[in-house]
Parts: sequence; C-alpha cells; structure tokens
Amino acid sequence: MGGLVYYSSASGNTRRMIDRLDLPATRLPRGADTTMPVMTGPFVLICPTYADGLGRGAVPKPVIRFLNRPETRALLRGVIGSGNRNFGDKFALAGRIIADKCGVPLLYRFELAGSEEETARIRDGLARFWAETGDKTCLMQA
Repeated sequence: MGGLVYYSSASGNTRRMIDRLDLPATRLPRGADTTMPVMTGPFVLICPTYADGLGRGAVPKPVIRFLNRPETRALLRGVIGSGNRNFGDKFALAGRIIADKCGVPLLYRFELAGSEEETARIRDGLARFWAETGDKTCLMQA
C-alpha cells in the first residue's frame, strides 16, 4: 500500500481519523519555520478545510507549502478531504481544491474526526485504490 500524509490542527480531528485508520502516516508540521518531510514514494494526502464563509483560506498554509515543491506534487496520487457539513458547499473544500489544482482524484470526504463507518470505508477504499494503481512503494521521510 502507498503512503498517507496528513495535516491536523490543534483540534486534532484529522489526527483522530488517522489513529483509527491504523495505517502508517506522516504528519505535516504546523509551524511555518519547521522542515517539511521529503517524500520518496507515492502518497495520498488527508487535509481538513479551514475556509471563511466565502471559501477563502480553505487549504492550510503548511499544506500549500508542502505541495509547492514540484517533486512532492509529482508523488501525490489522491486526496481525502475533511470538514464540517454545517458549511454546506464549502464542506471539505480543501480536498476539492487540491485535487483540482494537482490533477488527482478526490477519493473521499469525511466530517470532523469521521465516524467508525467512514473509517472503515476509507481504509477499504485506500486498499483498493493502491491495488488498482499498482503503486507498491511506500512513502518515506528523510
């Protein structure tokens, strides 16, 4: 199976989903002055949404900084977005934005920390996705 990379804010919702998935994952640092991981294999990104009412600021700045490296973007295979359904059409907007800009599929969207059912669907879906893409390498950090 390929790798997972995720961003989680202080609320920890995305981190709770990652913990329940029980799959190897690399967390992106929150600080602007921290070193980003260097990816050496294909990965799926899990990203929460932090948009205002107009959708501005949906993608967290550390995720933008991480994906600004062309060699990192080249290894991105898909995105899973999270958010709050209370925000209507802005729900999981970061995932849609990243998928569109990077030309990869939006694989799934989940609310807040996700339910047990969503966790099972994501775990099963990732296994199928990696089997179908043929990417057998896992990500590593330098």
